[in-house]
Amino acid sequence: MNNRFVINYTPGPTFLHQLSGFTKVFLFIVMTVAIIATYDVRILWPLCIISIAEIVSMKPNWKPIIFMFLFTFFTVTIIGNIMLFVVSPDAGLNNVGTETILWASASGRFYISKEWLWYIYVVWVKRTASFASVMAFALMTTPSEFASGLNKCGLPYKVCTIISLAYRTIPDIANDFVDIRNSMMMRGVELGKKAPVGKRLKNHVTLLVPLIMSSFGKVGNIANAMDLRGYGKNKKRTWYAEHEPTKYDKIVRGITIALGIATIVYILWARIIDPWPAKIWAPFVDKSAIQQVSLEESFFLFRWLKGLFNK
Repeated sequence: MNNRFVINYTPGPTFLHQLSGFTKVFLFIVMTVAIIATYDVRILWPLCIISIAEIVSMKPNWKPIIFMFLFTFFTVTIIGNIMLFVVSPDAGLNNVGTETILWASASGRFYISKEWLWYIYVVWVKRTASFASVMAFALMTTPSEFASGLNKCGLPYKVCTIISLAYRTIPDIANDFVDIRNSMMMRGVELGKKAPVGKRLKNHVTLLVPLIMSSFGKVGNIANAMDLRGYGKNKKRTWYAEHEPTKYDKIVRGITIALGIATIVYILWARIIDPWPAKIWAPFVDKSAIQQVSLEESFFLFRWLKGLFNK
């Protein structure tokens, strides 16, 4: 396990780490499609719990995961909800189909409804499920397994190799950044916490130039080495990271296929056969009470422009 990055570069000891690259990529694709396909918390929560259980079973380094989750929660959830409240306080009506006012300003321009709170809760669950799914996949998959799995899914192996190399250069770039930063600080360039914020930002921008040049130099070396070894000569290639499916691979693939079939059935039922009148299901909303909202009424900007032109 890597202590600094969520990405692993050597297979771990758990059975999830020992799965083949194709099994991991296949599971991740199906999980992603299942999460994207719905806003129903009755489905999102089980998917989220499955991903969290996968993360816990791998016994990862929790520090970077918690940091990324808190950073995402603050920047996307908190700031996003504040902007949503300012721009579209009627998001609950637009997505749930009803509106029960809990609080309103004196002017009536800003208000909070039960449906709005439910809407931001559902969106948070969806984002959390997506985050957990990505983290679980990143923890269990090495760059080589990711590339081999994508290739077995039908992606050209040259594209897969580019993806693998991109993942593998992350620690090299981070180490180069630290080395260049320390070198500049030894030469008297102020990059520490004691320097003013504006000066630190300006000096960090100058730090990017040698970092980019160093990265380009490594890219050239890798390209020359691959050319000397005849890379790209054949239409297909093998992957040392890919192995024959084990019994765990067969079990996980069977579960993934069942999840994929269930996702397709759900999409057909919920979107075509018996669609819910609103975008988001809510346990406290009766189907007959849902209001159909037109596109121009769904966004505050459209309503504001309409009122402006009507004047």
